[in-house]
Amino acid sequence: MASAAGVSISTASKALNDTGRMGAETRERVKRIAGEIGYRPNALARGLLSKRSFTIGLLTNDTYGRFTLPVMAGISDALVDHGVSVFLCAIEDDPALAQTHVDAMLDKQVDGIIATGKRLDKRLPVDLSNLHVPVVYAFTEGTQNSVTFRSDDEQGAKLAVEWLAMIGRRRIAHITGPEDFFSVRERAGAYHQVAGHREPVLYGVWSESWGHEAVEQLWSRPGEKPDGLFCGNDQIARGAVDALRERGVKVPQDVSVIGFDNWEIVAAQTRPPLTTVDMELKELGRQAGLTVLALAEGRPVEPGVRKLPCRLIVRQSCGGRAPGE
Repeated sequence: MASAAGVSISTASKALNDTGRMGAETRERVKRIAGEIGYRPNALARGLLSKRSFTIGLLTNDTYGRFTLPVMAGISDALVDHGVSVFLCAIEDDPALAQTHVDAMLDKQVDGIIATGKRLDKRLPVDLSNLHVPVVYAFTEGTQNSVTFRSDDEQGAKLAVEWLAMIGRRRIAHITGPEDFFSVRERAGAYHQVAGHREPVLYGVWSESWGHEAVEQLWSRPGEKPDGLFCGNDQIARGAVDALRERGVKVPQDVSVIGFDNWEIVAAQTRPPLTTVDMELKELGRQAGLTVLALAEGRPVEPGVRKLPCRLIVRQSCGGRAPGE
């Protein structure tokens, strides 16, 4: 390849790696000819020269993949143009398995590790605080002085309840998951800030059956019924919509319903399709990927928790138009 470009091997290497001093025309000629002949630099040699493996390990206990897969998609999108690969290790909640995977990552000389999980307030069952490679946390609890990315649940909940109020709903109830989840408490607090305390928060489990049961509880009480439901996830919301339909209550004409998560397989298949809050997990993964890359390259990164804003996805279950329309 160097001979085809009319330069030395050393000059060709510097041109392809954007190092060294040479004219812009020479650098561009080397890259153009490398592309024309399909030249691919040797990854092992590249790693030896840079003292990097160009791999990032992704560690998760979310074996179902509900939260990890969009995070991983964002990480991959962020790193692919930098020539960095990502490999996933699922650890369930097994400390021994987790340590085995961490040791394997270190043996493979990964440039960094991203830890992710299935809830914001629980750490993975392995200590990542004293590793010799950078660690970034995404959608899981990080260690002290770490870099952690999480969705802004309070802001997302306000988006939902404010939307219901904006379209004229005045009796808004909140059906959600277990109260011991940090995200549940944060969303419930935001709900009360916007809707007040006229309606109680109904805590339960993350399931369609709980959404169905909660509607039965609300509609069995005397007095006025809610005209808006803000649900803690899309499964709860789907169960609530089904229960309302069985009672002859029309969605969204009589009651508007909003979920949380934007889990497409649930939200899009609900009848009517579900308005919901998207936690922007792909963008969260992208930011985590760029951050671990910066740390691996020795660039300074301020530790702390970074909250990423959520986005309201408006579908037919609550009426109205999407923001900005």
